[in-house]
Amino acid sequence: MKGYVLWPGFSEKWGINLDRKKELKEWYKQMKPEMGVFIIRSKFDNKCFLQGTQDLKSAINSIKFKLELGNHPNKKLQKDWQRYGKDNFAFQILENLDYDKDETKTDYTEDLDLLKMIWEEKLVKEGMEFY
Repeated sequence: MKGYVLWPGFSEKWGINLDRKKELKEWYKQMKPEMGVFIIRSKFDNKCFLQGTQDLKSAINSIKFKLELGNHPNKKLQKDWQRYGKDNFAFQILENLDYDKDETKTDYTEDLDLLKMIWEEKLVKEGMEFY
């Protein structure tokens, strides 16, 4: 419904500024959420869950929601979360991934996978186990 107006005077009557709407859409497209690798550490044993994502804030919120709901796809993590409670887990961002100077690059999946593998190796050396 791009630029669609229901009747003359609609946007004035209802307080909808179509130019402002376009401006906000453009601003949203330019937003660059933090991306990187984060960990969920168990406080009661040496286990952790590691994930790389192009939107750290959204991914962490999503996982917390799924765990609280009892619907996380990692069943072992879900079971421990339900058994020991959220206070026995710590969320931490391990490393942020910077955006390329090349503005045309939009898919950072490979970069994030590589960063996650690097962190997996580091954590294994520290004796961590993975969910």
